[in-house]
Amino acid sequence: MLLGLLPDIEVVGAAADGEEAVRLVGEHRPEVVLMDLRMPRCDGVEATRRIRSRYPGTHVVVLTTFADDGSLFPALRAGARGYLTKDAGGEEIARAIAEVTAGRAGLSPAVQGRMLDALTGAGPERRPEGRGSGPGGSGVAGEPGQGAPGRGELPDGLTAREAEVLALVAEGLSNTEIAARLHVSMATVKTHINNLFAKTGARDRAQAVGYAYRHGIT
Repeated sequence: MLLGLLPDIEVVGAAADGEEAVRLVGEHRPEVVLMDLRMPRCDGVEATRRIRSRYPGTHVVVLTTFADDGSLFPALRAGARGYLTKDAGGEEIARAIAEVTAGRAGLSPAVQGRMLDALTGAGPERRPEGRGSGPGGSGVAGEPGQGAPGRGELPDGLTAREAEVLALVAEGLSNTEIAARLHVSMATVKTHINNLFAKTGARDRAQAVGYAYRHGIT
């Protein structure tokens, strides 16, 4: 019902379980499937794996109650391009759908946080305070707009400003929010993001976030 009220979205089917979801994708070839995880007969992870294998033109966004690592990472490994919890509102769902159809990842900020915890091996209580990495650490330190890198050279030829934008992407900010934070235009933000994607080899924001935390650019 919610999706049917959103502009530019047409609901072509609803499935009771994973088996039916795979069948309906074969019939309708939708651009996006919103996938639950805990279902009878065939769960969401297996259904996602089958859909991505048989119908690569269909993207999967998980919409589930569960945001634990045991649910999140198997779904992403199976090919899901988005992951939302069921407290997501219509605007967030529409944004995730738009992101995955554009070839990007549609992850909620909370899910990005869990991914970063897994990549860094740190829970929320172990994350360093502030945006810099502290004395002797690497990364981007200082207030937005300064673009001051930490000790040592930035990797892969990133400029200080590109690293600063990457750090804000890792915080979960949208392009609009980054533009407002840095007092620059949206076109400038997009240029920086395109450049840093090219330099880091990231295909989407999720991969860029992983790169940022691997290299201490936070």
